[in-house]
Amino acid sequence: MKVFHLALLHIIIITVSNALVHIPLDLWGMKLTWAAFTYPFIVVITDLTVRTLGKDIASKTIYRAFPYAIIVSIFVVYLEGMSFYFALRIGLASACAYGIGTLIDVHVFQKIRERCDAWWVAPMLSTIIANVIDTYTFFIVAFRGSENIFMATHWVEMATSLVIYKIGIGIILFLPVYGYMLKRFRLINI
Repeated sequence: MKVFHLALLHIIIITVSNALVHIPLDLWGMKLTWAAFTYPFIVVITDLTVRTLGKDIASKTIYRAFPYAIIVSIFVVYLEGMSFYFALRIGLASACAYGIGTLIDVHVFQKIRERCDAWWVAPMLSTIIANVIDTYTFFIVAFRGSENIFMATHWVEMATSLVIYKIGIGIILFLPVYGYMLKRFRLINI
């Protein structure tokens, strides 16, 4: 039952993020998309799952969420008025990025955690690595040569801005939240 609930949470976050990813945002001169505010929760949830329930449960969650998240994402983007081709492209980009990024996050997090006792090192480093891989994978598949002229023209700039933003927010905001959750559920003493 834990895997079902975790997979459902992943599906919701992915779907909302895919609905927001093609909506550009200029924040203090950085070109981003609104998904920058929702998708980082996947990394936090995945890292907490690995720490509390283990690498196998985290991997099962990703495999279970994967097909449903993509189907729902395609449907939601299509209902927003985008072409079916564009919706399919967002869904496939999401599949590649989510699958590769989160599975790498699970393994990197576990390896670092096995080698380092400091509670914050594994989530920080795995967040950096997972966000770089996830973001560039998504933007290459979704927007390189896309029918959305703005996104096709600015995908490298947007992906780079998004990576910087996600890593910064991950370290400044999500890492303390992660530490709080560990302390709150008495998984570590800080």
